[in-house]
Amino acid sequence: MSTATDHQTTQLERVVIRFAGDSGDGMQLTGTQFTEVSSVFGNDTATLPDFPAEIRAPAGTLAGVSAFQVHISDHDILTPGDAPNVLVAMNPAALKTNVETVVDRGTIIVNVDAFDDRALEKAGYKANPLTDGTLAAYTVYEVPMTSLTMEVGKESGVKPRDAERSKNFFALGLVSWLYSRPTEPTLTWIASRFASRPEILDVNTRAFKAGHAFGETAELFESNYEVRPAEAAPGVYTNITGNTALAWGLIAAAHQANLPLFLGSYPITPASDILHELSKHKHFGVRTFQAEDEIAGIGAAIGAAFGGALGVTTTSGPGVDLKSESIGLAVNLELPLVIVDIQRGGPSTGLPTKTEQSDLLHAMYGRHGEAPVPIVAAITPSHCFEAAFEAVRIAVTYRTPVFLLSDGYLANGAEPWRLPDAETLPAVDPGFATGTNHTDEEGNPEFWPYLRDEDTLARPWAVPGTPGLEHRIGGLEKADGSGNVSYDAVNHEKMIHLRAAKVAGIVKTIPDVEVDDLDGPGETTLLVLGWGSTYGAIAAGVRRVRARGLKVAHAQLMYLNPFPANLAALVRAYPNVLVPETNMGQLSRLIRADFLVDAVSLSKMQGSPFRASEIETAILAGLGVDPSASPGPSDPAS
Repeated sequence: MSTATDHQTTQLERVVIRFAGDSGDGMQLTGTQFTEVSSVFGNDTATLPDFPAEIRAPAGTLAGVSAFQVHISDHDILTPGDAPNVLVAMNPAALKTNVETVVDRGTIIVNVDAFDDRALEKAGYKANPLTDGTLAAYTVYEVPMTSLTMEVGKESGVKPRDAERSKNFFALGLVSWLYSRPTEPTLTWIASRFASRPEILDVNTRAFKAGHAFGETAELFESNYEVRPAEAAPGVYTNITGNTALAWGLIAAAHQANLPLFLGSYPITPASDILHELSKHKHFGVRTFQAEDEIAGIGAAIGAAFGGALGVTTTSGPGVDLKSESIGLAVNLELPLVIVDIQRGGPSTGLPTKTEQSDLLHAMYGRHGEAPVPIVAAITPSHCFEAAFEAVRIAVTYRTPVFLLSDGYLANGAEPWRLPDAETLPAVDPGFATGTNHTDEEGNPEFWPYLRDEDTLARPWAVPGTPGLEHRIGGLEKADGSGNVSYDAVNHEKMIHLRAAKVAGIVKTIPDVEVDDLDGPGETTLLVLGWGSTYGAIAAGVRRVRARGLKVAHAQLMYLNPFPANLAALVRAYPNVLVPETNMGQLSRLIRADFLVDAVSLSKMQGSPFRASEIETAILAGLGVDPSASPGPSDPAS
């Protein structure tokens, strides 16, 4: 029989771990901390939080299961992993909900204390899966997490119920030992997070240490594992979620424009964290307003823009519905405004905590009248910073509302991000009007609020209270130049064309879309065209197909209105265009309409992002290749 000193450490290139339990079991906290330590250790990481919409679903039920998946690697990775190698299941419901996601011959670690008759019945099990042979295909470790945690909790003097809540820290300690994670960062984090509650700090610390010691001494595991640090360019890194990166991008852009940042927002999942993050940064000139509803939030942001601030409003799909009239107002006022839409499953309340890309056509067309707006989409969690900065640049430069599209996958997912050098960030010039720009018939100077810049077609941005620049704004149609209310039919048509030309002209200041094609369109017959958060799965699927010796190209769109200038030529250069989207084919519809290209849509609307394997299968089908034939080497870079 082996002893604690007989453990061997096995080297792995990567591993995908999924923590699952009740929504009150602290799985998001556990997974986040494991990810943070892995990032500090130097691994590349990618995460997929997965939690229920119900605030307090009945404990032990399938509806209340919360999970957190993390992929750690010694090299560059693109996704949270197609399937977990390891499932940590805190109760029967967590096991039943997630067991089918585990890879063949994967590892399952269960909190055996939770597998009593009542819990099994709640989860819909007729027999105990730990004893009836249904888990024979997996390596199963039964660990009495609850009882061991409560035992060490006695030494802290806390109530048994409070001690039981610390079982997630026992699980964290166990998995930290199993994958050779350093303990000091977590112990320091526990001490900081629970400093105001010494008794909880003590029991959490004891539980974490007990879990770590159990792995080392229980003679249950033949080996522990190590995933070595990944190579990374020199710099300062942080582990960041999409919502945090987006908030920081807004702050950075406002700073570069020398503008105060005003957020008018109503809390809504999964956008609320942007409000939470921005509210922490008043020292950067940020002002946040939690409005009584979505309409008030955007109304306040428009008012802030009129007053010379960077106006921002954040929401998700249902909130965009309510904001639509005000977005049309902002189009008519021609004021800078950033509308952040963190997309989720719909329609209506839909799937509040699940991801989807179903608002593209809403952003493109979801207003009455002819009211075009630019659209920018974030691609990865860290790219949300760049996307936010660019949305601000466009809004300020062109005096227009801009849609910034993210989604629940990007918003809650995290990855390591190298902080940019603040001195390298471009300046954003608001170009406020400083004087009169017109003379009346008698030669007197006056200010016309709708005289346009020749290059951008943007109207002047005049801060109220500036002497000589008094002007009126409102939702009624404006006379070209003077800005007076006008019901003239010809003027109305002219203003519609001018507003549309202004948005179309943005194409002059955005880069061409880049294509990843090793051989060129003359040799490659299939282009995979994605937008937003499909990037990771598409890029990983392309890598897998190329590992088979096949040719495929990939392009990912950040700019969705206007499209990059070279997009038409690009999609027409390939005989086959595949467009994966977590919707019913909204981008593919636009590609067909604008470029008369028979783009093939690959849709998924299951509340979760694409897996690399799903993209791989679709590409192979597009190439006419049987997925089971001549498989390439296992791709660790997915």
